[in-house]
Amino acid sequence: MTLQVAVIPVTPFEQNCTLLWDSVSLQGAVVDPGGDVPQLLAAIKQAGIKVTDIFLTHGHIDHAGGATELAAALGVKITGPGVEDKFLLEGMAEQGKMFGLVAKNCTPDVWLHDGDKVKMAGAEFEVLHCPGHTPGHMVFLNHAANFGMVGDVLFRNSIGRTDFPYGNTQQLLDAIETKLLVLPDDFSFICGHGVNSTIGAEKRSNPFIQ
Repeated sequence: MTLQVAVIPVTPFEQNCTLLWDSVSLQGAVVDPGGDVPQLLAAIKQAGIKVTDIFLTHGHIDHAGGATELAAALGVKITGPGVEDKFLLEGMAEQGKMFGLVAKNCTPDVWLHDGDKVKMAGAEFEVLHCPGHTPGHMVFLNHAANFGMVGDVLFRNSIGRTDFPYGNTQQLLDAIETKLLVLPDDFSFICGHGVNSTIGAEKRSNPFIQ
């Protein structure tokens, strides 16, 4: 595989923004640019890559707060999440005020649906709808590389918060069980926060899904 991945923690929430690129063509994509856009632009420049797309897993400020600014700086489109998160993206500036952060409202160019296929840095990722943390949360899975980005659905030894007015614990657990735990045990994934994990490790030790 020529796919390269770098994780860049951004915002006071230490959200894992992911930068992907093809080591041959140097075409790249950014997943969940939650903020700290100058830092992201510097990382893109240092890697010497050409970002062609921005992808969002869901509409929370720590994942999407920098998307509009970064898209304008790079001249690229924003894809995702599901349209069910439109209300969150349209309230991005208000979310920012709640946390003392500056953010711009976000209008994606493309909404995603369960079962869609997208290209990131020349690699194909399957899109799966995994609601519960937010209504329109999507995850991105590359089966060829046995690797994915799951946002705030599943963490090492934890799961996404559902204590929002729009959260739904059972939806989240159902999505994890039917769409993520069916993946191979050695399938590795980047979480929205914290360290990476594998499906097998979570089956063995995650107390929320035992």
